[in-house]
Amino acid sequence: MRRFLFAYLAATLLPLAGCGYHALGAAAHLPPTVRTLAIPVFATHTDAYHTETVLTEAVIREFAARTRLRVTPSSSDDADAVLHGTILQQTVTPLTYSTTTEQSSSYVITLVIAVKLTDHDGNVLYENSHYTYREQFQSTSNLPTYLDESPAAEQRLARNFARALVADVLEGM
Repeated sequence: MRRFLFAYLAATLLPLAGCGYHALGAAAHLPPTVRTLAIPVFATHTDAYHTETVLTEAVIREFAARTRLRVTPSSSDDADAVLHGTILQQTVTPLTYSTTTEQSSSYVITLVIAVKLTDHDGNVLYENSHYTYREQFQSTSNLPTYLDESPAAEQRLARNFARALVADVLEGM
């Protein structure tokens, strides 16, 4: 009876051993030769001020947090791989409108970015020429107590964009 119970438990619990949990860096599908990743400041083709710097810093932090790679903010020749990004478009679109305040109460920010990850030899490891990311934000309707929310919104946008991009690069290869 004891052997039967042990066999039953082993057969039941064994499939759970591969349930998707993994150690830091284990999900990275980058070649094992890539140990150093350079991420120069994203280029931009938009009029938005400072977005390229905030996005680049967030992507650097996210790669450093999710992988064991040494991440540098420059495109030095000693890096095993380089991630280049170009912001092609950044739009802010009103989503809802309040008739009482006659202002938009929420909006969507859309980023379109060309992203390319190449190794030291120029081989393309990841590329998306129209990586599109959208996020919704709420506006304040209380104008007398209005505080400029754009820096906080920009940081949230950058952080969430970086999470999505790094997940795509590491797990979508």
